[in-house]
Amino acid sequence: MAVSIPRVPTRVHSAASSSEAAASTTVSDAKSGGIRGVVFDIDGTLADSWNLGYQATLTVLTDYHNANNEESLTPDTYPLTSEEYHYGCRFTTPERLARHVGLEPGHDSFEEVGEALGKQFDDYYVQLVDKKTAGFYNGIGELLIKMHSGELVGSDGQGGGLKIGALTNACVEYAHAVLKANCPEQSQTADNEKQGIYNRFSAIHGANSVPRPKPFGDGILQCCAEMGLHPSEVIYVGDAPTDAKAAVDAKCRAAIGVLWGSNDEECLSNETGFKALCSDVGQLENAIRKYL
Repeated sequence: MAVSIPRVPTRVHSAASSSEAAASTTVSDAKSGGIRGVVFDIDGTLADSWNLGYQATLTVLTDYHNANNEESLTPDTYPLTSEEYHYGCRFTTPERLARHVGLEPGHDSFEEVGEALGKQFDDYYVQLVDKKTAGFYNGIGELLIKMHSGELVGSDGQGGGLKIGALTNACVEYAHAVLKANCPEQSQTADNEKQGIYNRFSAIHGANSVPRPKPFGDGILQCCAEMGLHPSEVIYVGDAPTDAKAAVDAKCRAAIGVLWGSNDEECLSNETGFKALCSDVGQLENAIRKYL
C-alpha cells in the first residue's frame, strides 16, 4: 500500500551564528583538576557536511516516495526544506528519515521503515565523503593538532596533550570516512598519514557502534573508556540539543555548544547542559582552555 508523505512539522532555526554569541564559561564551571580529553560531534561541529547529508537525504526520500506513490518526484522537487533537514539532524539517521516520510515514534512501521531508509542512506552517502563534501571548518584541523600535541595544554604550564575522540549519531563508517578525508592535509607533514588528523583520535564511534545513541551518554562513556579517562576528565563538544543531553547523561565535566552547525543560539541556549556557546573556533579554543 502506498504511504503518503506529509510535510513534517518543524521549528525553523536560522543556520547563521549570532555575531554577539561569546564563549562564556564561569570560574565555578572550571572545577579543580584540568580535563584530559575532549570528545567531538562531527557533522556541524568538526565538518561542514550539511549539504552532503541534505542532498543524500533528498535522494533517498525521493526513491522511497516514488516506490510508494503514483506521482514521481525528483530530489529537486521533494518537499523537504533545509530547515526541516537541520532540525531532523538531532535524531539518529533511521529516526530522522522515518520522521521525514511522515511517520512518528510508535507507528507500526516506524522502526522498519527507518532502518531500511537508514541503511540505504548510509550505503549511499558514506561513499560521497571527501574533503570537498565534508571538509573541516576553518581552524578546526589546527585546533585538533594543538590539543593533541600539547600546545594548548602547555600554554597553561602542564605537559602532555589532550586525548581526542569523536562521536556521531551517523554510522561509525561515516565518522571514519570524514576524519580520513581531512587527513593528512591538515598536518604539517602532508605525506605522512600518521602525523595527520585521523590517527590523533583515540576513540571514534557512531550510532551503530554504541549501545544507545545520543541523547543517551553511552557513546561518550564508550569513548572515555577507550581513551582511558573518567567522564569527569572529559568535555563534549557539539551543535545539537542531544549533544548537551548526552554529556549530562554521561556526567562529563561539561558540554560546549558551537553555533556554526544545525542549531542557532536561541535553540542551544535552552539546553542547560551547555556551559558555553561558541560562535567561532577561537571562542571554542578559549572555552576549552578554561577547563585545563
